[in-house]
Amino acid sequence: MTGQYASPTLTRRRLAVLAAVTFGAAMSWQAADAQSARPAKHAIHVAQAQAPQSAQSGATFEEEIIPQRYADNADVNAFIDDMVARYDFDPAALHALFARVSYSATAVKLVMPAPKPFIKNWQVYQARFLDPVRINAGVKFWRENRATLQRAYEQFGVPPEVVVGILGVETIYGRYMGNFRVLDALTTLAFDYPNTPNRADREMTFRKNLEDYLVWTRDAQIDPTTVLGSYTGAIGIPQFLPSSIVKYAVDYEGNKHVDLRESAADAIGSVANYLKENGWENGRPVVWHIARDAGSIGIAQAAADGQPEPHWPLAQLLRAGMLLDEPGLDMTAEASTPVTVIDLPTPAQPTEYMLGLQNFYALTRYNRSFFYALAVYELGQRIKARVDAETVGTKPGALAPAAAPAQASAAAPAFLPSEPAVAPAAPSAGQPPPQQQ
Repeated sequence: MTGQYASPTLTRRRLAVLAAVTFGAAMSWQAADAQSARPAKHAIHVAQAQAPQSAQSGATFEEEIIPQRYADNADVNAFIDDMVARYDFDPAALHALFARVSYSATAVKLVMPAPKPFIKNWQVYQARFLDPVRINAGVKFWRENRATLQRAYEQFGVPPEVVVGILGVETIYGRYMGNFRVLDALTTLAFDYPNTPNRADREMTFRKNLEDYLVWTRDAQIDPTTVLGSYTGAIGIPQFLPSSIVKYAVDYEGNKHVDLRESAADAIGSVANYLKENGWENGRPVVWHIARDAGSIGIAQAAADGQPEPHWPLAQLLRAGMLLDEPGLDMTAEASTPVTVIDLPTPAQPTEYMLGLQNFYALTRYNRSFFYALAVYELGQRIKARVDAETVGTKPGALAPAAAPAQASAAAPAFLPSEPAVAPAAPSAGQPPPQQQ
């Protein structure tokens, strides 16, 4: 770490791609409702470190920190006492650990709501995530991990294109996973969340994630000061928050530990397990397309209430006069299927509408955003089309040896600032979108 003091704040310069700092649009916000078993008492162990990611095009950012802010802090001391009582931590080890934690002023700035109303723009958002870099990287990732993707599909019922879509939007398959020290970010947001209307709820969520982070790193024998991630503490290729690691992450390599930072297999299995546990329905559609006549669009506009849960029976919308552009769909058999109306506004353009089914809702449990969920779906479909074009044999997505896709050039990362949000009751995931609801 290098830097200099400015007031009481230390500026820490780290090489990083801007997207690795502020990919709120692509980062998942996993729920903090997972509970861990009470482990045996012992101190925090050091087992592995994580090297900072390389910068792109020489881009830099400066992270402002205040060292030792949490040493002998009353709130932190109470938290330590609770961790000792419930999880048998060594109190001296935790006090020594938090004495090394720095306040991240940058993380606080990045979770603040935008000062001006943000104009939603689906076409811009879509173009940023359905770009050649992600598509080419996705084809390569599918080719290299096709057996694991197929195994996850057979076990969890989540198709390869969905898993690949999520990992592409989140981190471009591990290319940009964040350069914030997770312990600093979680501690800062757990005890010094900015003064927003939902501050109490956010601090509670981050404290649960900090709790799960300490238990996870201890049990996995990882030095908690070495793990890097997003400015909200999301970790690894799929950007799981610690509470989701505890609840949903799986060892898909079979080596008796979970490593979402380095193991593509563990990332694939964990994402598939996450979606299954959050309601993914094997073999069912994600969206249905609405006809573009004025009557259907008017009905969609009236029914678009922003709720991600499917709650309109299809029959009710059809009786109102909505038409679907879904040749071959058995409307009678699907009459009772609940749907939600997805609205996709773009300034100076007609708003686009679709119907989202249960599987669309499952995607919003990963990130509470219509834009995010549809970008994941469409990116996966684009990659699948490329994969299927190279397919031989009978299994969809099974690739024959083929020339690697053209090397993706460095893309201008999407700068999509957002305030992470928590779903009303007990969210399973869900960082709502940067540009979206």
